[in-house]
Formats: sequence, C-alpha cells, structure tokens
Amino acid sequence: MQPVPILLAWSGGKDCLMALQRLLHDPRWQPVGLLTTVNRTYQRVAMHGTRHEVLLAQADALGLPLLEVMLDWPDGNEAYEEAHAKALAEARMRWPGLRHCAFGDLFLEDVRDYRVRQLGREGWRAVFPLWGEDTSVLARRFVGEGHRAALCCVDTQQLDASYCGRPFDNALLDGLPTGVDPCGERGEFHTLCHASPLFRQPLALRRGESTLRDGRFQYTDFLLSRDAV
Repeated sequence: MQPVPILLAWSGGKDCLMALQRLLHDPRWQPVGLLTTVNRTYQRVAMHGTRHEVLLAQADALGLPLLEVMLDWPDGNEAYEEAHAKALAEARMRWPGLRHCAFGDLFLEDVRDYRVRQLGREGWRAVFPLWGEDTSVLARRFVGEGHRAALCCVDTQQLDASYCGRPFDNALLDGLPTGVDPCGERGEFHTLCHASPLFRQPLALRRGESTLRDGRFQYTDFLLSRDAV
C-alpha cells in the first residue's frame, strides 16, 4: 500500500514538529510539504513572530518545501480563508491526489472543529496526529528526544513575561505555574524549534530584543547568526 501524501500546517514550533515526527514514523503517510501563514507586512509567522528567514531555514533543515499563505496586516478572517484556499489549490496542482493536511493541535475542540470545516469546504481532510495525548508526556518526550526550542511569545495574562526567550527544557517545565499547560495549548506561550533529530543541521540563532505588543504579548526575536560556522 502506497503512503498517502499529506501537508503539515507549520508554525515553526514544537507541536507541529512533533506532529511531523509522528507522520514520518507512520507508514500510512508521506509528508510532502509545510504550509505556513506569514504576515506579509512584517515578514513573520502569525502569532509566533518568527522571522521569515528563520522559517525558510527550518524548511531547509527539514528538507521539505514550504508553501506560504501570505497575508497583509490587518487582514481579517475572510481574507485568510481565501488565501488559504488558494494555497491548497496550488498544492493540489503540485501534488496530484493531495487532499490531507495535518495539524499539531492537542485538545482544543473549537480549533479542531474550525480546521475540519475549513478544509472540508475545499474537499480536504484534516489530520491530528497528536490529538488527545497527555501534554505533560508530550512535552517531556520532546525534550528527551533531543529536540530544542525556545519560547518566542508569551501571553502575559497567562504566564510571566520573564519566560519569553527561555529554552523549552525540563527546568522550564518544572517551574511552570499550576494551570499552565506544559505545551502551551491554551495560548500561554509559543515556541521556535532550532534543533532536532529531524533537522539536517541545527539552526544557528542569536537572541535579539524582547518586546511587549498590544499590551499583552511578550515577543523575543531570534535571528539567524550569519557568522556561525
């Protein structure tokens, strides 16, 4: 039986990386590309704030083509859905028979339902490789398997701003306040992956400035280190 081609919704964070790993180890699937939403105005990944050049470096390290849904700020949901549908149509032309897209969502039912409806309108099916799994187990496994990430965005209404920029490691997990999901599934934080057994080479990054935006979200900038050997 031939594996089924599948896209992966890619934010550059740990959950989508874990979803990719799961797909790669499942003989039913063949990941063919990464699908990412990029803010055209700022050239960054939506919500995570990851720079476009870092996103491209991740795709190169994974050896997978990157399909970008480019949005101008502040485009609304209708513009997003139109751009997303166009990207899916282009992907299907590139990979005939492609009609599945995977997501790293873990337990938020409303998010899952939205993705199922959104893809269903285009004749696609949504796949959730990590759905319903214990987020504490997932977080510790991510660290234990040698993946490396840092917190690039923190919702300061749910977690102190001092966590932004920190490595996503066991020390961080040990110190998370009660009620904060270990994977940040409720939006407490977002991550940027810079090294992994799945990467052909780690990303050489340097930490930039931290900035509070909209009076709520703390972002830490990570840049490619051009001088790295």
